[in-house]
Amino acid sequence: MNKSEKLLDIRNLSIQYKTDEGIVYAVEDLDLSIGYGETLGFVGETGAGKTTTALGIMQLIPNPPGKITSGEILFEGENLLEKSEREMQKIRGEKIAMIFQDPMTSLNPVMTVGDQIAEMIQLHESVNKVEAGKKAEIMLETVGIRKERAKDYPHQFSGGMKQRVVIAIALACNPSLLIADEPTTALDVTIQAQVLELMKQLKEQYQTSMIMITHDLGIVAEICDHVAIMYAGNAVEYANKRALYSNPLHPYTNGLFNSIPDLETDQEELQVIQGLTPDPTNLPSGCPFHPRCPKVMPKCSESKPGKFEVEPGHYVRCFLYEDSAVMGKGR
Repeated sequence: MNKSEKLLDIRNLSIQYKTDEGIVYAVEDLDLSIGYGETLGFVGETGAGKTTTALGIMQLIPNPPGKITSGEILFEGENLLEKSEREMQKIRGEKIAMIFQDPMTSLNPVMTVGDQIAEMIQLHESVNKVEAGKKAEIMLETVGIRKERAKDYPHQFSGGMKQRVVIAIALACNPSLLIADEPTTALDVTIQAQVLELMKQLKEQYQTSMIMITHDLGIVAEICDHVAIMYAGNAVEYANKRALYSNPLHPYTNGLFNSIPDLETDQEELQVIQGLTPDPTNLPSGCPFHPRCPKVMPKCSESKPGKFEVEPGHYVRCFLYEDSAVMGKGR
């Protein structure tokens, strides 16, 4: 495999859920990619489609009611949507691993943490129970937990320690891609910083690519190489971190940055994005952000903007940049 190629390449991905209230358009025409050793940040409000995209990559969309309606998910050059469930079981954990939001519900309460790590190792590697147990102890020490605690149960650990165990399970088989779905949400601020620093170190140690799903632009600045801003199932802006932070283009991206307190100026109140996230079963016509957009134009409600490359590698879905796109056309 040529290392210059993308590890993960998502093309025109759409995911829907059929509910009693109607069809939920969770992800629409998503285009994203991530290279070897890179970290991609997924940023957006609750319901933007971040976790659904991650579950789509893992082929864990509950069906029914969920269904991938179109697109491709190319991992190491192969389309995951064409894989059988047996093939995906081999890929999950060994090549793609996921850390879920809540460590409290990610662990089996009646198995020791050592056995849970060893179970993952035995599923994907040709080792016996004793060898798997020894590697499980090594993984615990890698994430900063004494190996003697391998015989303890999840309820004997704090929230931060549980998350370290979950990270150990995810990295046990040295996957190529790690998906972290808001891994610090349930933790207090000081423990969040420790867990993020640990993930950063282990990512570099294992040369793992990572997708970091978060609401926190500070976490993105600290960890990520590229950023995708998600809104109502769409990636409205995609760029490398430096370009996005120095030159945010989409009105929604600017709204997110403006809502962050500025420590250098006196502000009586924060700027907010007017309105509410749209109902995913009844999305607005045209650009889904247009009812809340301060720069809305008549055509914004009539048609959906394409993906315009404003500078190399910096894409935005907004008619404001239609004429300034590279080569004068969207992609």
